[in-house]
Amino acid sequence: YVPPQVRKAQETLDDKRREELGRLKKMVNGLINRLSEPNLSSISGQIEELYMANSRKDMNETLADILMNACVTPVAMPARLMMEHVLLVSILHHNVGIEVGAHFLEAVVKKFDELCKGDAEGKECENLLALIAHLYNFHVVHSLLIFDILKKLVSTFTEKEIELILFLLKNVGFSLRKDDALALKELITEAQRKANTAEKNLQDQARVRFMLETMLALRNNDMRKIPGYDPEPVEKLRKLQRSLVHSSGSGKETQLRVSLESLLSADQVGRWWIIGSSWSGAPMIDDKTSKTQQKLRVGKVSSKIMELARKLRMNTDIRRSIFCVLMTSEDFLDAFEKLLK
Repeated sequence: YVPPQVRKAQETLDDKRREELGRLKKMVNGLINRLSEPNLSSISGQIEELYMANSRKDMNETLADILMNACVTPVAMPARLMMEHVLLVSILHHNVGIEVGAHFLEAVVKKFDELCKGDAEGKECENLLALIAHLYNFHVVHSLLIFDILKKLVSTFTEKEIELILFLLKNVGFSLRKDDALALKELITEAQRKANTAEKNLQDQARVRFMLETMLALRNNDMRKIPGYDPEPVEKLRKLQRSLVHSSGSGKETQLRVSLESLLSADQVGRWWIIGSSWSGAPMIDDKTSKTQQKLRVGKVSSKIMELARKLRMNTDIRRSIFCVLMTSEDFLDAFEKLLK
């Protein structure tokens, strides 16, 4: 039972909080509406001040909501506008903290997954994919996530997925090639195999041929073969990003190296990519798996060493393994390698 006066206090608190959030949303919305390349510096500064004055959680949620409403529309968004919005997220990600980019990325990926499963008629999927692509372009997220999404699209391989693969490769293909050429090569091989085993009506389509040609152009590093490919705007905004990021950490170390699966199951397994992220849920490691301890193999070890280990009471597999590694390694590098294994 909640007494009336306490109930009243709670209600006024809720109203007060709602009012505060509404005011915050208005302020952030006003700033985002005015966002453009020339005033990016002042707007990112003002949003940073709002981050200092309000709770991070409220700010992250408000910012993600407003950006999603602005960028995820049924019609295709202009690429320039998209880039400016993502560049703002990137600057805040580097200057305020990685939870800004992490929260926005998680919201975008979950929405993308949800829309891909449904049959959305509009261009929402492309817009969400553009957001993810530019988060990668501006060093918020690692190429691992992009490859995960591409693999998922290739495994489904319908007309809609082919469109999305083309769209993504056009935006970030050459950056992916620079980051991980081997993974890109494997992806192209998989796509070719899928195209060959697809149904006849899909095989004959010009879209599929065009996708395979684009992939080959990427593999051969031939930019002229990709129509409408222009790296200039991204490069220009990257320069602007470098000038606006306070710390020297504008590079790769703040990239979120997180997989698609981890993002989609964040509520079940926690958000390990955010430092100090609180999480209440079932334990990450299943009890059954911890009970069956795996045997450690260290190759062939002489009986003399094993006897020595027994004398020194190395009574578990892991102790024996570490002892044998330390005793039989040629130098510290060799020991390090073996210990890692």
